[in-house]
Amino acid sequence: MPMGHTATQQAGTSGLTATEHRLANGLRVVLSEDHLTPVAAVCLWYDVGSRHEVKGRTGLAHLFEHLMFQGSAQVKGNGHFELVQGAGGSLNGTTSFERTNYFETMPAHQLELALWLEADRMGSLLTALDEESMDNQRDVVKNERRQRYDNVPYGTAFEKLTAMVYPEGHPYHHTPIGSMADLDAASLEDARAFFRTYYAPGNAVLSVVGDIDPEQTLAWIEKYFGTIPPHDGKQPPRDGTLPDTIGTELRQVVEAEVPARALMSAYRLPHDGTREADAADLALTVLGGGESSRLHNRLVRRDRTAVAAGFGMLRLAGAPSLGWLDVKTSGGVEVADIETAVDEELARFAAEGPTPEEMERAQAQLEREWLDRLATVGGRADELARFAVLFGDPQLALTAVGRVLDITAAEVRAVAAARLRPDNRAVLVYEPTDQAEPGEPAEAGPADPEQADETTVKNTAEQEAGQ
Repeated sequence: MPMGHTATQQAGTSGLTATEHRLANGLRVVLSEDHLTPVAAVCLWYDVGSRHEVKGRTGLAHLFEHLMFQGSAQVKGNGHFELVQGAGGSLNGTTSFERTNYFETMPAHQLELALWLEADRMGSLLTALDEESMDNQRDVVKNERRQRYDNVPYGTAFEKLTAMVYPEGHPYHHTPIGSMADLDAASLEDARAFFRTYYAPGNAVLSVVGDIDPEQTLAWIEKYFGTIPPHDGKQPPRDGTLPDTIGTELRQVVEAEVPARALMSAYRLPHDGTREADAADLALTVLGGGESSRLHNRLVRRDRTAVAAGFGMLRLAGAPSLGWLDVKTSGGVEVADIETAVDEELARFAAEGPTPEEMERAQAQLEREWLDRLATVGGRADELARFAVLFGDPQLALTAVGRVLDITAAEVRAVAAARLRPDNRAVLVYEPTDQAEPGEPAEAGPADPEQADETTVKNTAEQEAGQ
């Protein structure tokens, strides 16, 4: 079999293991055997996201995610969904700044079907791509934009904050959803060129996790993927380097039909894959990660000036990560009062750092989230592919928990002092217009930066709606 084979065992996360392989055409393969349940997950990461797009053609990465479910040489129309779901499996695809991924979780005896389906569209999608498919999915994506962004309270907040934190011309300045005008301008030839450039074996990582026979799985992968010709036309993504801090506070007031005043702020944080990023994650967890956090205790429980207060982190490898503060006010409370309280808490944290109890609780929270993710075959397949694509080493996924637990309180305080400052934030203040519906929930809109970063193919019904 024309592939390299290197097996590496990791004992850092409950004895989980992964082996790495590479086909002659450049496809990287990661396998993790787990016979706990009779299921298998297939996850295919392509190293392409919105950061690879150029001005005037934003949204192509997301549009292509939808086109990948529109049929290939052997699988017509909605057949990918029908075959996977008919075999008892589930599937989806998502697009972010830094990657596009596709995944299926199948009964173990249906693993070959999932591998064949992914190989068929990697190798033959261009033969089925036509103007009708383009028009169908362009309309689906535009409708997704309306439903998730334009017509939702606070729905464009993440888009606005991203554009402020990452300046004009930066590869992360625009979000994966793309603009209506650019979606209209995308041509069939644009899509074909995009596929040829980025949907090549050497630009992908295939991870398979679960109740598998590794030798048989590799044989299937070689059979179905090994004949796909390599393509080497990809250019490296544009440089995402920026100063650690913005240098000044950026501010925008938005008058909109929203149910309550809101304060949202975005901060530049360290790049993913660094100790500083793990320290920042812990800092935001202490400050705004749930109902035991400082900001929730101060604003919601004590002062009763807010109905919701959270601080989340969007980890990015090719640019500074992003920390997103999201506070929805209570009643007629002024945003200025919220800001004063937030700044007091941030300044106190920067000066004193977390208490031992807060560190223990935050590390336990992140440890639990990591272990829960690695415990599912789909979650582990996704993380193995993520670390392979973004950092070149899938084994790092199996040791991530240990790195979080190794961070000290001093490191957490230091990153908060360096980054959670007034001169390193973009601020959105939402003021309701008279047309706002007071009965709507104040939490409406994307409050989780990781969810806001991802656009996704939802389900079969959405596909059919576009046809």
